[in-house]
Amino acid sequence: MLSYDELTPPERELWDAFPEGRRVDLRTGAAEDDRVADGGRWGPGRTVRAEVIVALLLGAHSVPPGAVGSLALAGARISGRINLAGARIDHPLWFEDCWFEQDVSLFGAETRTVAITGSRVPGLEAGSARIEGRLDLLRSTVETAPVSAFHREISALSLTHAHVTGGVILNGAELSAPEGWALAAGGLVCEGGFFCGGGFVAHGEVRLPGAQLGALFMRHTRLETPGPHGVALSLDNAVASTLDFSRQFVANGTVRLRGTRVSDNVTFEGAVLNGPPDGDGPALQCMLMQAVDFDLTLARPPAGTVDLRGAQVSYLHDNEHSWPQSVELDGFVYGSIRVAVAGERREAVGRPDSVAHRLRWIRRSPGYSPQPYEQLASWYRKAGHDDEARRVLLAKQRHRRRTLRPAARAWGQLLDATVGYGYRPWLAGVWLLVLTLLGTVTFGAHNPTRVQAGGGPQFQPLVYTLDLLIPIGGLGQRTSWYWTSGGLQWLAYLLIAFGWVLTTAVIAGVSRALQKS
Repeated sequence: MLSYDELTPPERELWDAFPEGRRVDLRTGAAEDDRVADGGRWGPGRTVRAEVIVALLLGAHSVPPGAVGSLALAGARISGRINLAGARIDHPLWFEDCWFEQDVSLFGAETRTVAITGSRVPGLEAGSARIEGRLDLLRSTVETAPVSAFHREISALSLTHAHVTGGVILNGAELSAPEGWALAAGGLVCEGGFFCGGGFVAHGEVRLPGAQLGALFMRHTRLETPGPHGVALSLDNAVASTLDFSRQFVANGTVRLRGTRVSDNVTFEGAVLNGPPDGDGPALQCMLMQAVDFDLTLARPPAGTVDLRGAQVSYLHDNEHSWPQSVELDGFVYGSIRVAVAGERREAVGRPDSVAHRLRWIRRSPGYSPQPYEQLASWYRKAGHDDEARRVLLAKQRHRRRTLRPAARAWGQLLDATVGYGYRPWLAGVWLLVLTLLGTVTFGAHNPTRVQAGGGPQFQPLVYTLDLLIPIGGLGQRTSWYWTSGGLQWLAYLLIAFGWVLTTAVIAGVSRALQKS
């Protein structure tokens, strides 16, 4: 048990200030003497032992009734290790511009606001802690030493399964865990905002799988070094109202949002997604993500694949930099696509190159999948652009044809050339006109033979050709005349076959038009 006589002058000052909640400031006021990076050289006049801090927080010096105690210390060198694991702390902690000799442990603790700002800390463990207030590491550097291949789970800052009733503030902070995790916060519950902006830098993977966040803001953020698997940020199965990765967000590694549910918007406006440094891995993974607004208006094209398989969004915003050479779109569902026009976000339909641009987007997806085409056509139909929807569905059939066997591919070529797979029924009319002219001219230049001598109508080449081409009903010509020439008879057979195909296409096209009118 510490006695007052054993305390050094700065420790006595802190001891006396604690019950009154006064701040003890050991800074000299000279910038060259107060650099936190040089805190290891600060002498006894600026050194406070960790055991003194622990003793105060655990009740060694009681707070009189009517007073609000707090531990507030600035410009100090903290020697030893602050170990408050499992403790119940009824007073807020304020450290400013301090240099910590060893890591700080709040594992499983119950505490009020913890603020360690502008300081250098060799690791902060707050897993399973409950913080009634905020966790503030503004402008602090939290780092760990390099770890071996067998201990990659070591992290600079651990908030695994912690519960923070206020916000987590990491603005301007630097988290460094070479070859490990800069932030481990799986299962974190943060009722307020999670702020990682203002020049925040992470060396190592930032992990928030399964976290429940009020909102996550990562503006002006650099994720410099990916984790062991090339992942810079992992938010798998997290829940949040907003995910903001805009305004100079830079990720040198995969950004993973698999299964993430966002009740409002996810934005990467102006962001840079460089993907893993070795180029082997996706830049953005959003498989099964759910969001209302998804803004992917990047500053430049991603350096790796963008994976949107199974994602669902109401509004998709993109620009000329949104899509890399490879995009996974199978199962991606969206209600609207919007682009910036004259400074405003508008529906991306009605532009002359709209369909061609969107089809090139779909073709960036490896292999053939019908769903991206069906989804795009559905969007055009909902926007009232039926012609564009038919162009998309025709492109789908042509893409599918390349995956078929030679015989089926040849049949598809025939359907495409004659009726556009049914999406261009006017082609059937053109073919009927061409075949009618062909039959009329060819049959008119030859004399057929009557089926019954002296009976039947007079031969009319035009009517005879139409009788062959129209499969329904009859005009009495083809039952009254036949050809002795094999070539002309085969022409008649071909006209009958084409008549069935083309007339059916015309009827289907008219029926489709009547249903939409």
